[in-house]
Amino acid sequence: MNKEQEELLGAAYKRYLIEDARILPNMSKEKMTELGFRLTKEEFINKCKTDNEFSEMWGLKIEERELSLEERATIWNNTHNPVGNIYTHNQYDENDIPTKLITISYNDKTIESYE
Repeated sequence: MNKEQEELLGAAYKRYLIEDARILPNMSKEKMTELGFRLTKEEFINKCKTDNEFSEMWGLKIEERELSLEERATIWNNTHNPVGNIYTHNQYDENDIPTKLITISYNDKTIESYE
């Protein structure tokens, strides 16, 4: 993920921590974690990826999908001398052409990146 995406994730997680603390003001961080109320940043991100209801509650949408061969060809043609050929995934892998599109949306801001 790029820096902008990390910043969006950080802002969403910070909001989660603040709201979580308001919901359970008299409970220690350790007790919240023990009972499953306080998620780590990694757990929070994974839950947003896999639980649509949780994701909607916090306004953070994370989508990851594999790129098709045609999409990888477009990236190849935009970054190399375009010849119009479509190669195999293995050939694109050997040339470090991304395999995945990651889209993160939070607070009406959407950022896409390739990995």
